[in-house]
Amino acid sequence: MLPARRHPALTDAGLLIGRLAVGVIFIAHGWQKLTDTGHDGVAGSFAELGIPLPGLSAHFATWVELLGGAALVAGVLVPVAGVLIAMVMGGAFWYVHMDNGLYSREGGYEYVVVLGAIALLFALVGGGRFSLDAVLWGRREGAPERESAPA
Repeated sequence: MLPARRHPALTDAGLLIGRLAVGVIFIAHGWQKLTDTGHDGVAGSFAELGIPLPGLSAHFATWVELLGGAALVAGVLVPVAGVLIAMVMGGAFWYVHMDNGLYSREGGYEYVVVLGAIALLFALVGGGRFSLDAVLWGRREGAPERESAPA
């Protein structure tokens, strides 16, 4: 029989592993847009795909992927990075993959849905105790829990 509760460190270790894996993926994609494809190439591709404001959207996607991925790896501003990455994945779903079915081998949306869902998970749960967010803004050891004032 499984114990009723897992040790909290296991959850935090899982968040760390997930942040590192997903963060590296986004850093790679952002770096590719920045250095291999370049802004003009990304903006041109976005224009062909019918993405609104392709130049601005190219900057947004590139920097969210690059800096958002770095934020996930470092564990800093994880909820903000998660929301922004989920927005980029929502755009990729809507403008590129939605009409191609589920399977990524056919240009489908499975990959962007998984990455977007994981990004939302990080936005909702945070980076865990093994993150810079926990160091910078986490509850201090031994600090009393806040209680709501009586009405």
